[in-house]
Amino acid sequence: MNALTAPFAAIGRGTMDTLALIGRIAIYAIDAISHMLRPPFYPREFLHQLGLIGWLSLPVVGLTALFTGGALALQIYAGGARFNAETVVPSIVAIGIVRELGPVLGGLMVAGRVAASIAAEIGTMKVTEQIDALTTLSTHPMKYLTVPRVLAAVVTLPILVAIGDAIGIMGGYLVGTLRLDFNSAAYMTNTINFLEAGDVISGLVKASVFGFIVATMGCYHGMNAGKGAQGVGRATTSAVVSASILILASNYILTEVFFSA
Repeated sequence: MNALTAPFAAIGRGTMDTLALIGRIAIYAIDAISHMLRPPFYPREFLHQLGLIGWLSLPVVGLTALFTGGALALQIYAGGARFNAETVVPSIVAIGIVRELGPVLGGLMVAGRVAASIAAEIGTMKVTEQIDALTTLSTHPMKYLTVPRVLAAVVTLPILVAIGDAIGIMGGYLVGTLRLDFNSAAYMTNTINFLEAGDVISGLVKASVFGFIVATMGCYHGMNAGKGAQGVGRATTSAVVSASILILASNYILTEVFFSA
């Protein structure tokens, strides 16, 4: 290999490594889904993860939605004022929050908190050989560690996003009525009239997919963490980065599916 071909070889190795990683993640995700459908189940661990993933993520999702709704109202009002279209603020805030910003920002916030936590926890268990101990006790690590977390994330993230949507719309309402002098009754009427059931359902479906991505990435990178504290730290970073990228990519794909027509 000479200096001329070395860059192309490096690109080729990087491409092959990326494709191999995608393949391993896909196999892991399919394996997790298959284990969800077969006993044994661990309802106690599932309920425990519901609290850790859902309840403890509510403050960060709620605050993010509140300030996003308020900022969105200000931006739409400033842009609409150029075309004398200030009245579109309530409807566009509601649609933007429910369709896109609610699910995406909620997913990213949960990814930053939950994917990192799961990867660190499972990675530490692997480094300290606790996962090997589970196998010795005839407990499948996939069923005991991955399945409860993935199911809990799939169930709780739509609930978090629904609450976040309501808080985000309320943030836009507060800014619209207190800062932009909208009539409160007219603001709520426009919000209700322009918001359709399909908008809400699409956002909740996205949230379920994002929940699956977040938990799967956390579990996968935790299970494949390297040795020592450095390996756990690298797994935690990789879990957050990969979950965030997959959330944004899948958001585009789901938006095409729901709204391409």
